Amino acid sequence: MIENYVNALRNFLQSRHPETLLILGSGLGKLADGLTDGASISYQELGFPTSTVSGHSGKLIVGKIGDKEVLCMQGRFHLYEGYKPDLIKNIICAFKLVGIKNLIVTNASGSLRTDMPAGSLMLIRDHINLSGKNPLIGANDDNMGPRFPDMSNAYDAKSAERLLKIAQEQKIKLFEGTYLMVLGPNFETPAEVKAFALLGADAVGMSTVPEVIAAVYAGMKVLGVSVITNLGTGLQAGIQTHAETLQKASEASEKLSHLLEEYIKGE
Repeated sequence: MIENYVNALRNFLQSRHPETLLILGSGLGKLADGLTDGASISYQELGFPTSTVSGHSGKLIVGKIGDKEVLCMQGRFHLYEGYKPDLIKNIICAFKLVGIKNLIVTNASGSLRTDMPAGSLMLIRDHINLSGKNPLIGANDDNMGPRFPDMSNAYDAKSAERLLKIAQEQKIKLFEGTYLMVLGPNFETPAEVKAFALLGADAVGMSTVPEVIAAVYAGMKVLGVSVITNLGTGLQAGIQTHAETLQKASEASEKLSHLLEEYIKGE
C-alpha cells in the first residue's frame, strides 16, 4: 500500500516539493483556506480511505504559506472509525518518501483543567497513549524506521520553544501540557476524567498519538497543538456534543492560523 500511496502523491505533487505536513483536526479544516497557489485532491483519488467524521472534509491540499510550500490534510483517520492502526503508519511513511520532514498535528480536545477553558490553545509537550493501539505493531521495515523508536523528544522541544516565542510576540495565550489519547468514540465519564488528571494529563482526545508515533518512527520533527473545545465531563455543567466541539474549534482556529503561519514562514 505504501508504494501505491507514494505514486499517487507524486502524481498529485508533480514538481512541488513540500517538506511540512499539517494534519488538521475536527473543525480546523479552514486553516488550509489561507494557502496561496493551492491545489487539492480528494482522499479517494489518492487511494486513501474516506474520512467519515463531520468536520473532516477528506482532502489533501498543497499550497504556500509565505514562500514555504506545505501539505494540509483536511481530515484524519480515527481508530474509532474502524481503521487499523498500521493504515496511519503507511500513510505517514508514504509522506516521508515524497519528502516530508516536518509534521504539525492539530486536534480538538477536552480540557482536564478548569483554568484552561474552551477556546484555549495548548502546546502539546508529551502524550499518554491509553488507546490500547499502536501503528507500529507487526513486521518492521528497517529501511523505514527502527523497531524500537525513542520517544523522549516525540514533540520536538526546539520547535515547541519557537512556537511559544511566536505566541508571546503575538500576545496569544498558549498553554502547555500533556495530551492523553483514548480510543473513543464516546466522550469520557466523570471518573475517567478524574483518573486522567491524576495520571498527569492536561487534555484528552481521540486522535493524534498514532500519527505522532508513526512520524517519530519515520524520522520526522513533530509539533503539536490542541484546540480546547470543552471542559472534560464533570468539570462543566451540561452534556458534551460534537456540534459544540466544531463550534469552539472554529472560534479558536483564527488564533491557531496566525501562530502556525508565522511558525512555518520561519522554518
